[in-house]
Amino acid sequence: MFKKFLSKIEFLLELCQSLFSPKQFIFLSSVLVGISVAIAVIILKTFAHWVFRFATYLTIRIDIFNIGLFKIMLPVIGIVLTVFVVKRFLGGTIEKGTSQILYLVAKKAGIIPRKQMYAQIMTSSLTVGLGGSAGLESPIVVTGAAFGSNYAQRYKLHYKDRTLLIGCGVAAGIGAAFNAPIAGVLFAVEVLLVDVSISAFTPIMIAAATGAIVSTIALDETILLNFTTKQTFNFHNTPYYVLLGVFTGFVAVFYARKFQKTEHFFSRLRTSDYKKAFFGASILAFLIFIFPTLFGEGYESIRTLSGSDPGQLMENTFFKGLRNNNWALLAFVGCSLLLKAFATGITLGSGGNGGNFAPSLFLGSYVGFFFSKFLNLIGLTNLPVGNFTLVGMAGILSGLFHAPLTAIFLIAEITGGYGLMVPLMIVASISFAISKRFEKHSLDVKNLAKKGHAFTSNKDSNVLSTLDTNSIIQTDYLTITPDENLEKLVDLISHSNQVIFPVVSPDNSLLGIVHFNDIREIIFNSYRVKYTLVKEIMVQPVAIVHPSNSMEIVMDKFESSQKSFLPVISDDKYYGFISKAVALDAYRAKLKSMIIE
Repeated sequence: MFKKFLSKIEFLLELCQSLFSPKQFIFLSSVLVGISVAIAVIILKTFAHWVFRFATYLTIRIDIFNIGLFKIMLPVIGIVLTVFVVKRFLGGTIEKGTSQILYLVAKKAGIIPRKQMYAQIMTSSLTVGLGGSAGLESPIVVTGAAFGSNYAQRYKLHYKDRTLLIGCGVAAGIGAAFNAPIAGVLFAVEVLLVDVSISAFTPIMIAAATGAIVSTIALDETILLNFTTKQTFNFHNTPYYVLLGVFTGFVAVFYARKFQKTEHFFSRLRTSDYKKAFFGASILAFLIFIFPTLFGEGYESIRTLSGSDPGQLMENTFFKGLRNNNWALLAFVGCSLLLKAFATGITLGSGGNGGNFAPSLFLGSYVGFFFSKFLNLIGLTNLPVGNFTLVGMAGILSGLFHAPLTAIFLIAEITGGYGLMVPLMIVASISFAISKRFEKHSLDVKNLAKKGHAFTSNKDSNVLSTLDTNSIIQTDYLTITPDENLEKLVDLISHSNQVIFPVVSPDNSLLGIVHFNDIREIIFNSYRVKYTLVKEIMVQPVAIVHPSNSMEIVMDKFESSQKSFLPVISDDKYYGFISKAVALDAYRAKLKSMIIE
């Protein structure tokens, strides 16, 4: 029955594709991608929300000491189940984080594997839904991108439109997850598709709006992250917002580094996947037992923190007797924000799936609360704690993802207005500047950068990064030794089409090079040809290439040396030459294939 329904839909879409103009079909496609992604968001968010409610209910009803004994079992179950699903149904591996979209768009022409349409939903719902300390937004973004890519492949759209629909899926995912279509558009453009043209905004906006509308209709308000209580902006507090921007910038750097160290620690463990999952999940369970705020996405605790009674955070903990003690609450919040990086790193490093988007909002709200509450308690000022709690989220999000515009408009949209626009701009921009000073790449892109796959808005660099240096090295050049006279060289020139010759020692070390253009006058003088040795006219290469160099580095060396040929050295021995003409031909061929695909 369902297959018949899908067949009818596909028939109608094929008919529309034949009748509509390409632009009209893209507009229709953006709506369909938006609806599909919104449905995925609804499934994920609903599952995570009701598991949290279920765990909270049983904790209150069953636990003897009312301190969350039952709740701590869920993350262990969730992470172990995630590992089981990955090994049993997903081929043993799954890519995590939004950085894979950048990689696939730039290196694989936007071809995202079909399994990503369901793999992220299956695994992240188990991990985060059952209490793993991570977020659902990164899996949602990857799922949205996969929907867009596979839709484009199904209807044989070329690379440009395929990339556009990937952007539509990403924007729809963020728009649906937060009911924030503007933030969805900005995230797609600012973080993932940085070189998208102005003309592409319309379908991306359509997809984001569609996703937001569908999720708003289907999801209960309590599932979406939104706030209704906030105070107006007081310009007298501007210096404190500047300080908050500085504070969130440094905290974002702290989080990024500690998260990656923790995740890397688990990746190096030489043990079975199940043992690693159980070990990591057990540590996470202990942390959640002491600080239940680390359970799941943490959006419930963000609402509590920004509300009128933040002391509720300490209910069902060992510290519930101190819930009315402001200094104890401040210490509890401070410990929670410091431990969040480790909790998320353990969740993802031990085998769970999720992202850092929700943790960044969690961390930002806790940082904003801690900063403002501390200043109020010491009597320095009287800041609106709720406002600082909300604005802090923009600071951490901007610092971690290097996306100030997304951070500003996301918080503006989920707070229901733009009354905090000025402090949002101040905090997000300062945090971004500080984070960028200490971390060149955003949290997601950093791993790509370590592998030499960091993609930017420079399309030339992106295309060059897809080329393999080894594939264009020419190793069949005729060589010459330094003690031979030019008669030997002239003979080589007359029997080959080479214009450059490597001068090598008996053990094949590169001693120099001879270019035909440099000796043109000499070789037509028979006397000088007979009595001149190669070592007298050879020159040292201006630049040397190694097979491990990326093509971007190679092209930089061509540019700086102003040479058409560069020698290649491997293991300190002469290996071959790279021709600039051959490199440019490979670049043009790759660019053409990406456009046609």
